Amino acid sequence: MIRTGTGRSSHTLRRSALGITAALIGWFVIVEVVSGILQGYYVPLFSDIVVHLGVHDADVNWFEAAQLLLSALVVPVLAKLGDMYGHKRILLIATILTAGATWWIAFAGSFWTFLIAWALQGFYVVWLPLEIALIFERGRRQGHGVAATRRAAGLLVVGLQAGAIIGALAAGRIFAATAENLTLTLLIPAIAVTLVGVVIWFGVPESEPVPGRRLDAGGFSILAMALLLVTGALTFLRLNGPGFVWTWVILAAGLAAFAWFVRFELRQDDPAVDIRVLRRPEMWPVQATAALVGISLLGAQGPLSTYAGTDPSLGYGLGLDATGRSNIIGVYLVSLIAGAVVFAITSRRANPRLMLIGASALVGIGYLLFVPFHTELWQVLLNLTIAGLGSGALVAALPAAAAAAAPRGQTGIASALTNTTKTIGGTFASAVFGVVLAAGAGAVAVETAASLGGYLTVWIVCAVGGFAAATVLVFVPKVAFADSEAPAVPAASGGTQVL
Repeated sequence: MIRTGTGRSSHTLRRSALGITAALIGWFVIVEVVSGILQGYYVPLFSDIVVHLGVHDADVNWFEAAQLLLSALVVPVLAKLGDMYGHKRILLIATILTAGATWWIAFAGSFWTFLIAWALQGFYVVWLPLEIALIFERGRRQGHGVAATRRAAGLLVVGLQAGAIIGALAAGRIFAATAENLTLTLLIPAIAVTLVGVVIWFGVPESEPVPGRRLDAGGFSILAMALLLVTGALTFLRLNGPGFVWTWVILAAGLAAFAWFVRFELRQDDPAVDIRVLRRPEMWPVQATAALVGISLLGAQGPLSTYAGTDPSLGYGLGLDATGRSNIIGVYLVSLIAGAVVFAITSRRANPRLMLIGASALVGIGYLLFVPFHTELWQVLLNLTIAGLGSGALVAALPAAAAAAAPRGQTGIASALTNTTKTIGGTFASAVFGVVLAAGAGAVAVETAASLGGYLTVWIVCAVGGFAAATVLVFVPKVAFADSEAPAVPAASGGTQVL
């Protein structure tokens, strides 16, 4: 029997690579737990923050709008810089900026200073795309980048959602333990982000950037202008309704700016966003799916909360108090975790393309069930659990799928674009849902309640988004998102062994 030294050497290298990747994933799970804390910690404190700043409850909407807008603008730029100069370096810079903004939030004493600090905290949104790029690039060197990234993405989403639950549960308790001292309470996430910076500095290895790259400042400027115009138009749509003529003028200008951006990028040697890569059959359905899933993932949570609180004497609604509504959101977050865990466990054996199609279909089925079944709490929880399982798998799968479809040197920007398109989809849905629900207010017994028809429209749109995502993913090549053959490993110095 003849055994080559190469086999033993390659086995050792594979074990070493898996060990390195596992350690890297462990550090990133910690980072994503903190990311989740940032997303869940402040929500229970908003009423106290409003009192502290001396503003109206409605002004809280500006916090979300400012942070979403900044993240949509900076995430593509930072991701491209990660591809150019190293993903760890940019991840550390983004963490430092997030930490500074989070400390500022704790000591902000006016609405405008708080708003600016809150917007700047949005740099944390680039953490996940950069982490995916780091894991993928390290795995690609050993020939298992796609498989490792799929499994890791599921675990990272579990950390993210667990952090959100931890943050939401801890905030009120810490606020009470500090004798309702808001500044001391807000110091906790600032300390957590600062510690994450230390974790990244010492625990995360750097990727290998492709030399000779440049930042397409012109392309990013046009993209920023297009995003500002479109998101601004959608904000006007939500605030002023469809009758405000400037909404459509600004929206048309934004769409024209996107068309200009595409033409400009096609003429660049090293574009901000490689349109040719986006047009690939394994890439465009992934980005389209991210936008379609953003409709329900980011746009439907507000309507869900208001429906759960609507007085059932109107013939619909659940009449739940704040605690009951929080429990519903908690069940939804747990289903997201379950979906991400299932994805991480099954991604090694299951066809990733079919998993994406199945997860999108679950989102569609879950929201479609709302149409006939919405009058009982158990019905709402069942529908949300089905949709949450699909959404959790998609949140984990989409950045990994985008990284797998991108050429070397573009994994960061490809992963980040799933966040940008998801944000655009969510912003669009939020604006449309706001108009739809407001149109029914006053037509029912309680003037502040939206009509059942408005809620049915929201659920139908979310269902259509899920089924549309499943449809576009059918166009992905069947062999997409799979690892290529592992690179050849040089023979060990021992040559061959005769046994």
